[in-house]
Amino acid sequence: MKSSLHDFLAPNSIAIVGASADPTKRGYKAMVGLLNDGYQGTIYPINPKVDEIMGVKAYASLTDLPAAADMALICTPAKTLPALLKQCGENGVKGAIILASGFAEVDAAGAALEQQVLEAAQQAGVRIVGPNTSGIFNLHKKVNLLALDNVKPGDIGIISQSGNMLLSLALEAQHNGYIGFSTYAGPGNQTDVDFADYLQYLGEEENTRVATFYVEGFKNGRAFLDVARQTSKHKPVVVYKSGSTEAGQKAASSHTGALAGSYQMTVDLLRQVGVNVVENSDEILPVAEGLGLLQQAAGKRVAVLADGGGQATIASDRISEAGLELAELTESTRQALASILFPQASLANPIDVAGSTDAHPALLADCMEILAADDNVDMVFLVGMFGGYGIRFAEELKEEELAGADAIIELSKRMSKPLIIDSLYAHIKPAPLQRLREAGLPIYASIEHAVKIMAALGERGAYIESSQQAENNVPLVIYDDCSASFRKARAEGRDLFEFEAKSLLRGYGVDVPLEMIVRSEAELVDVINEFGNTPLAMKVVSKDILHKSDAGGVKLNVVGEAALNVARDEILASCQHYKTDAEIEGVLVTPMARKGTEVIIGMSQDPIFGPVLMFGLGGIFVEILKDVTFRAIPLSRHDARSMIDQIKARKILDGARGEAAVDKEALVDLLMKVSAIVEAHPEIAELDLNPVIAYNDGYAVVDARVIVNQETHS
Repeated sequence: MKSSLHDFLAPNSIAIVGASADPTKRGYKAMVGLLNDGYQGTIYPINPKVDEIMGVKAYASLTDLPAAADMALICTPAKTLPALLKQCGENGVKGAIILASGFAEVDAAGAALEQQVLEAAQQAGVRIVGPNTSGIFNLHKKVNLLALDNVKPGDIGIISQSGNMLLSLALEAQHNGYIGFSTYAGPGNQTDVDFADYLQYLGEEENTRVATFYVEGFKNGRAFLDVARQTSKHKPVVVYKSGSTEAGQKAASSHTGALAGSYQMTVDLLRQVGVNVVENSDEILPVAEGLGLLQQAAGKRVAVLADGGGQATIASDRISEAGLELAELTESTRQALASILFPQASLANPIDVAGSTDAHPALLADCMEILAADDNVDMVFLVGMFGGYGIRFAEELKEEELAGADAIIELSKRMSKPLIIDSLYAHIKPAPLQRLREAGLPIYASIEHAVKIMAALGERGAYIESSQQAENNVPLVIYDDCSASFRKARAEGRDLFEFEAKSLLRGYGVDVPLEMIVRSEAELVDVINEFGNTPLAMKVVSKDILHKSDAGGVKLNVVGEAALNVARDEILASCQHYKTDAEIEGVLVTPMARKGTEVIIGMSQDPIFGPVLMFGLGGIFVEILKDVTFRAIPLSRHDARSMIDQIKARKILDGARGEAAVDKEALVDLLMKVSAIVEAHPEIAELDLNPVIAYNDGYAVVDARVIVNQETHS
């Protein structure tokens, strides 16, 4: 269904409630912005004290308007809002922009008033932006309610929770000279319209080529992910998420719960749905501009063309750090380059022309064409002096540089591969670079920024390719006996016992070693009959003891009936000493797992993003090392594979120091099955499989914990 925001974010008529001739008032600024920019729609100033404002007829109230306004900009205090929103609804206003503050961001009384405002808006059938918003603009409609100077219409849509960040981006765009904006909105408290709504609107908005967000906090992160998953397939989405450190994180009883809710988790989930996340605020506009102009790259292989060794080296370093790779050039490509460059030129990527272009800078365009024709190259990166040869060496070289610029422009029209240009002279804006810029090729003064753009292009290309591949997801199945375990646990006010958690996993086809629950000394005979003299692991089973090792509730490498008796007695004694009132269900006995690589798989219910899966190296140090990755459930097989490949210690999984590589496809299968279990059983609040022992021929789930949400009802 089409976004309802179209009804008022591109308005043909605007009512300004609280319009004023006082330059210190927002109602004045809004009038100035509309009149100075030449807004072609109808303006209805609302002010009962005057007959006109700036030559425009004023009205005493919304009820006096001769026709319904598409949008109302409300500049009056917070307490006036419920009544005004009722008037908006009665007079056909589709959306209201609420500037006032003093709501949930202040105190409990403000939160109560904010709820009243929301209820009034819902009853009136009016969508609201804010409250506590900095306002909006739609430059293609000449709607500039912020009265910003020197902003120009363009194709970058901006949603920013910081008004100052919007101002910063506007000033940066002004300095750039070519960047323009389509729509801006300050979401404020997101009482009604939230980030997901804005993303849907920008995804549909015809003047927007890239949707860009400055986010301090999501209210409904899951909805944003759902919209982004579809939007990012046809339009780039860029997000800068502030708050890379987490304060006040909720206490959790599992490793997954302790690690979830982090900045890293948010970034992982956004990238999962095709969002390009920028980590530094000065990258927001360059990345948005680059994606808007170039859209995507087929891969991450870069050919670097440089007229100086230092910059070639810097570019190579940054490319490697960004997860890109230097393309392996074909022999025919190197021969073609050799035929036009000096013998001393370096033809291994990065290519250093070694003075070949000092007198003939247009040769750089010829080199770019050769590189772009190489099937091993996904992007061509020109770095160095282009645009400044006429300044640095001889003025007559300017004409040749202009001819080179024309050749690069023609090449960009013929080739789908992105051409990225970084120049020492970008700040000076010489004519050859201006010509490139006017033709829609981005020019950068920072190698670091240029590489960020290339990384974003590669990421987006990879996402689009993966989204087009058919996914063989595990079908959603709910088994009655598994559901019965949750009903029993909830009835007893506890989480699943370990043997119940493993039974749940086993029911969905997860490879879990055979185990036995021992509730009495006599049952140890059955253990011997089943396992013989196999070394065994013994663990306490108690709803009151979550961390079994801390309580002395674990014994390893136990062999023989006598040792079993002693180990059981010691476990019971230690656990009763650890927690005197602990109810002990029994002792779980299972064969010791063979040596392998320990990993952890976990899940938690994030309050913003819903069910989230985690993968990383396992063991007792997982919370210290934090080498983990996150994805929102449900997973695709591509998601599962990317989780495994993303961790920093992935080389350990590939087989380090002579160890065998683990069976990654088996781990992918396990991740998919855990995802299906969580989908089938919303009763799961948290899940930890730690450790899972990964082998070259499969895996073994050694320990499993499932925490039950006692408030969920099936």
